[in-house]
Amino acid sequence: LSLSLQAKMSKPVQARRLEGIDKNIWVEFVKLAATYSTVNLGQGFPDFPPPDFLKEALERALSGKNHALHQYTRAFGHPPLVKILAQFFGKLLGRDLDPMTNVMVTVGAYQALFCCFQAFVDEGDEVIIIEPFFDCYEPMVKMAGGTPVFVPLRPRTPKDGKLMSSADWQLDPDELASKFNERTKAIVLNSPNNPLGKVFSRGELELIADLCAKHDVLCISDEVYEWLVYDGKEHIRIASLQGMWDRTVTIGSAGKTFSATGWKVGWTVGPDRLLRHLRTVHQNSVYHCATVAQDAVAQGFQRELELYGKPASYFIQLPKDLQRKRDCLIQSLDAVGMKPIVPEGTYFLVADISKFKSDVPDVPDSDEPYDSRFAKWMVKNKGLAAIPLSAFYSEAHKNNYTHFIRFCFAKEEATLKAANDILQKWKREKTRP
Repeated sequence: LSLSLQAKMSKPVQARRLEGIDKNIWVEFVKLAATYSTVNLGQGFPDFPPPDFLKEALERALSGKNHALHQYTRAFGHPPLVKILAQFFGKLLGRDLDPMTNVMVTVGAYQALFCCFQAFVDEGDEVIIIEPFFDCYEPMVKMAGGTPVFVPLRPRTPKDGKLMSSADWQLDPDELASKFNERTKAIVLNSPNNPLGKVFSRGELELIADLCAKHDVLCISDEVYEWLVYDGKEHIRIASLQGMWDRTVTIGSAGKTFSATGWKVGWTVGPDRLLRHLRTVHQNSVYHCATVAQDAVAQGFQRELELYGKPASYFIQLPKDLQRKRDCLIQSLDAVGMKPIVPEGTYFLVADISKFKSDVPDVPDSDEPYDSRFAKWMVKNKGLAAIPLSAFYSEAHKNNYTHFIRFCFAKEEATLKAANDILQKWKREKTRP
């Protein structure tokens, strides 16, 4: 018996597409933060509540007379939500959108990304990813059988001793062009970019658009931070550029839009020729998303459409509030000698830890990038959680940017003050004779 059992167990259990993608930075750092941190500026979620109007919309959906909201809704998006999203994004993109064919609701932006890679990427297809990148792009491309091709944003040192800005990290046009060939199926664009907070300029987007048109390449545009731009910067949607609507899927998220990351309501907007393939993946994986959450998000967008561009709009108030929090964290980090890179958008800022390297000894010949060891040391010894920037790079380039860590500033004032207190105390300890 034991022999036949052993014989049966010799087949590999794991699908080949999972090889080498089993590690996940978030699993490790979330666990560390939960164990040691007193202040968690690691994971990107707010520790303040969503706006009252959104919570009230959810309460109405839950406790109202419409019992259908507790049941299945349309697989590709609750009708009230896709209708308002089509209206809202139609206005932003300057075109008429059909709610049934140009919009699909997903389980957060994460599942929208998964649908894109599964729907478009075949064995041997190449997908261009701009580094640093949100870490799920690479394993999702590999899981679909594709080959990720990386092109870095290269930092330029600002003149006159000013703080570096995320705008100082730029694509080299020739280097980008060299990555496109007949095997290139898609490019992933993330603007505003996580982790840097870079908001791509019109010129940079036109460069990408021209290359997509020239090589007949799709664009997967992750725009979850579209409302979170600062200092009067403008978020430009690449789908609005000439010739790009037909080759772009734009991804958005109620999590980032309404500070409700746990609701997991996201969406894709694009032409039916692309979205029909996303629908195939979606109907054969999750089928659909929580009906009540979709209903509440629909009500949130209804309100925002009526208040569009007005001071009372949450889409105007939230970035103002976050810009203040960003500036508060910049000041704290700068004061202690961690050099922040001023982000133009998102929840995040990256800081240079070079001056703090003396606290954490180097381990010669270590496989682990320095910033990763530093971040682990910091959470265990200082109680402050952040994420190493090397986590947002491919294996080949991980060791090129190892003196930066990413902080999330979408936090309560009290949380940011507690972080400041830790940093000040740390600085005092460093300067003691």
